[in-house]
Amino acid sequence: MQKDLNRLGEWAVENEMNLSPDKCRAVIFTKARIKKGTRHYFGEQLIPEASSFKYLGIIIRNDVNWADHVNYTLRKSRKVLHFIMRIIRKGINSTKLLAYTALVRPIL
Repeated sequence: MQKDLNRLGEWAVENEMNLSPDKCRAVIFTKARIKKGTRHYFGEQLIPEASSFKYLGIIIRNDVNWADHVNYTLRKSRKVLHFIMRIIRKGINSTKLLAYTALVRPIL
């Protein structure tokens, strides 16, 4: 892995790309109980290790468990549902259903 990071750094320098290791996190995917402590460097800078990260809207954990993503999605949908309930308190049922279908369901 470190060799690939070194090659990526060389490629970035050759192509005048500005890659920021500050925005990177190292996540090691494993189901093992005992995890080896490996360190990854981009150039001279250490890439910090994280237990989870968000990629394309999906929260992925290092133990390949979806609990964080499910909780995040439920919190987000409840916020939108609560907003709809406050705004359309005395509205017609068809309007409430339309708002739910348009705003909450795409999140779920």
